[in-house]
Amino acid sequence: MDPHLLRTYVAVARLGSFSAAARELGYTQSAVSQHIAALEADLGLPLLARRPVAPTPAGARLLEHAGSLLLRLDAARADLARYAAPPRRTLTLAAAPLALHPRVLDALPATGVTLRTLPRDEVPAAVATGGADLGLVDGVTAPSDPLRLPDIAPLTARPVAEEPLVVVLPAGHPLARRTGLDLADLVDARWLDAPGAGLPLDRLRAAHGAPGGHGFRPSLRYEGADARTVAALAAAGHGLALLPRSAAGDASAAGAALVPLAAPRLVHRTELLHGGEPDGPAAELVGRLGHRETAAR
Repeated sequence: MDPHLLRTYVAVARLGSFSAAARELGYTQSAVSQHIAALEADLGLPLLARRPVAPTPAGARLLEHAGSLLLRLDAARADLARYAAPPRRTLTLAAAPLALHPRVLDALPATGVTLRTLPRDEVPAAVATGGADLGLVDGVTAPSDPLRLPDIAPLTARPVAEEPLVVVLPAGHPLARRTGLDLADLVDARWLDAPGAGLPLDRLRAAHGAPGGHGFRPSLRYEGADARTVAALAAAGHGLALLPRSAAGDASAAGAALVPLAAPRLVHRTELLHGGEPDGPAAELVGRLGHRETAAR
């Protein structure tokens, strides 16, 4: 299967238009039509209905494979390009919002750094395809358990930090004086839905093992990336939030109570990702963090 033809197909299916795909890809509309016809001939199946332009059942199935296939090819190209590239003098660091642990910020080189905040699920792809030299990802795990990464390229992961989780709630909440909270006791509470700045509710459900994805009802959705705003919303009574202790910061000054999560035994883990052997400022940051390689996947 020719990846150039596959990229054209993905663009046409996404845009629903041969002409729009031609403009985006820099081809003529005739060339786009030829690409689609050649791919359909190769697979022996119609992939697109023409009026309106939409994937056939076989085409929809192909789209399920296409993203990971093309990402894997881009990752391989970027990985091999590192062998011919001169030593880097700058550093691009892609990071999920909650992965910006103070330990990393303290270790950053003084100059030449670009810090790019991305949704946590996009960070591995950015590193694998050369969009970033290093990546910071985070998640909730059992102590010392590595994070699960998508299988898109050989990425090396190094542990950066593990820290306790705290439940953020108003200071006057009935549970605010507890010395610790069990997640099982909070399943029916109202929660803030803050996928970019907090721990996504689906991960809380998975951590608790809530059957059928039930529980942890969202009350307010916050689409920003500032954990301090999440803590302030929780303090104001708009819903509970679960945050790493460092991200919760001085939320108590805003009228919030920070109660440690006692059960299940979970931590917030941050890992540093890279592909190949870091050089220049990337190697400097890895050295400052002082961690040996722990996993390659």
